[in-house]
Amino acid sequence: QVQLVESGGGLVQAGGSLRLSCAASGSIFSINAMGWYRQAPGKQRELVAHITSGDSTNYADSVKGRFTISRDNAKNTVYLQMNSLKPEDTAVYYCNAAIQISSRTPAQYSYWGQGTQVTVSS
Repeated sequence: QVQLVESGGGLVQAGGSLRLSCAASGSIFSINAMGWYRQAPGKQRELVAHITSGDSTNYADSVKGRFTISRDNAKNTVYLQMNSLKPEDTAVYYCNAAIQISSRTPAQYSYWGQGTQVTVSS
């Protein structure tokens, strides 16, 4: 059983900052890619930022230069530092991880956190 638990969401004024965390726990052999997604009301879930096991990153154009994704492999945790927040960043943010749960098979499974609300007021 694997769980991803997000934290760090909340209400912030435009121009402010928040730092999201997502910790993976349970039956984990290794974690490959990790990412943050968001879903605003009435919109589809979209990729915000992605980081590989080798620390290569990519970002949605809308957050480049403002958001930074990082990971701590010793803690099985991924972070999203969000600066210069805008009202259009308001959404539920979800973390995702590709996890190998056993050394006996290379198969990886995709896991999602429960989501954390980020609200940016103008």
